[in-house]
Amino acid sequence: MRTGEYSCRMIDSNDFFDSLSDETRRRLLALLVSEDELCVCELCHALDLLQPKVSRHLAVMREDGVLTVRREGLWVYYRIHPLLPAWAYRILDQMVQGCGGLELFLVDRKRLDEMPNRPARCCA
Repeated sequence: MRTGEYSCRMIDSNDFFDSLSDETRRRLLALLVSEDELCVCELCHALDLLQPKVSRHLAVMREDGVLTVRREGLWVYYRIHPLLPAWAYRILDQMVQGCGGLELFLVDRKRLDEMPNRPARCCA
């Protein structure tokens, strides 16, 4: 994959809902919905989880077609798949509205906001 290129595939509704079935994946998705794009280190910091666990969940969502990935040098950035159908975007928005005020999600947001030395975006 070339630098700055996104990989993606179309989504199946069963895969989409499988991605939402895990709390860690919902937490990751909530941050990605609100931030547009985040690197793995930011997601690990925000959720206070080790990189292998976060990467495993991101890989599941990428394989399910929910996320797309962009590489920029050593950095790997994830975002919500831009070709998700409108119904899937609406569900993600509703999930963020419904869960965004829960303490776990607020703590994730606070940790991300307070993360020192966040990577600068050059080509997001």
